[in-house]
Amino acid sequence: MPFFLSGLLAIALWFSPGLSPISIPNASSAYAAHLGVLPGLGSTFAGETPDLGVEAGQLSPCPATPNCVVSQNADESHAIAPIAYQGDRQQVQEALIKVLAVVPRTEIVIQTEDYVRAKSTSRLMGFVDDTEFYFPTDESVIHLRAAARLGESDLGVNRRRLEQIRLALQDLGV
Repeated sequence: MPFFLSGLLAIALWFSPGLSPISIPNASSAYAAHLGVLPGLGSTFAGETPDLGVEAGQLSPCPATPNCVVSQNADESHAIAPIAYQGDRQQVQEALIKVLAVVPRTEIVIQTEDYVRAKSTSRLMGFVDDTEFYFPTDESVIHLRAAARLGESDLGVNRRRLEQIRLALQDLGV
């Protein structure tokens, strides 16, 4: 369908009673990208801020849903490798902060000497994912955890985001 027609269809569906923009079956991706978070959805898909952090040297375990990965004590479907590094922990954390600064729609929420927590918001619907990085004092690794606040599946977004962060840190020599 040409962009013009799909755009008109999207506008018609937007204003149709009982239909929401999320029901648009094949709206042009260019049209959708132009919108940003759909008007009126704002915090609808943000979810509640979970109680996360490090307890007894461990990040929170993943729930049973497939929208989470963690590098500590995870089953096979939720496991992700920690990021090994050499050198000074503070410098590695500074490199991580620089990488997170360029991850789209991501902001750092908490930063301590051994922990960083960020949240990422999806472009179109405004879904929020929480990402944690733990720097234990007795190992030269960064433990990772990322999870969607809402829903069953994140279509692998959290795992891919963490792997991209891993690659970016490798490019920086971490």
